[in-house]
Amino acid sequence: MTRIIAGQARGRTITVPEEGTRPTSDRAREGLFSSLAVRWGFEGSYVLDLFAGSGALGLEAASRGAEEVHLVDASELAAKHMAHNAKVVGHPKVHIHQMKAGTYLDRAPREHFDMVLADPPYGFDDVDGLIAKLAPVLADRAIVVIERQVDSPEPNWPEEFTPTGQKLKKRTYGIARMDMAVFERNTHD
Repeated sequence: MTRIIAGQARGRTITVPEEGTRPTSDRAREGLFSSLAVRWGFEGSYVLDLFAGSGALGLEAASRGAEEVHLVDASELAAKHMAHNAKVVGHPKVHIHQMKAGTYLDRAPREHFDMVLADPPYGFDDVDGLIAKLAPVLADRAIVVIERQVDSPEPNWPEEFTPTGQKLKKRTYGIARMDMAVFERNTHD
């Protein structure tokens, strides 16, 4: 059973597809969201949840005060669960996109998102390509979190993600590792 941990929808149960997804554990979500709440907060943020599965990560952000949340997953079954779960959470600005993450990023609004929560399948082998596609859709000082398996190679963050050399500490929860970085748009010509 998966529940929303905090915020206006705290304690509400959401459904998870039985196949094709690997939900982020409650412990990992709680740790991640506690860390994000302390450093950034969620109030008024524009959140993108890629490889969303049930939508648990994005809906947690919605429950905690995000202004707008976009849930993206290619699976039709996942999209049905996300739609159900969005109704359970009751946030008016949750948008569901049934398409591949790369396709969505090609079409997404530019310089829009303050926070990206990406949980690709552990077998996904183009994390660096995904990060490169994120840059145009990120607002300045956006936080990007990518969940990977602990023994996966760490992402190669482009210069825009570490302009001050301040890469955030990675967090591990069981077999999951959360890699985080802050994006800073280069304003110099």
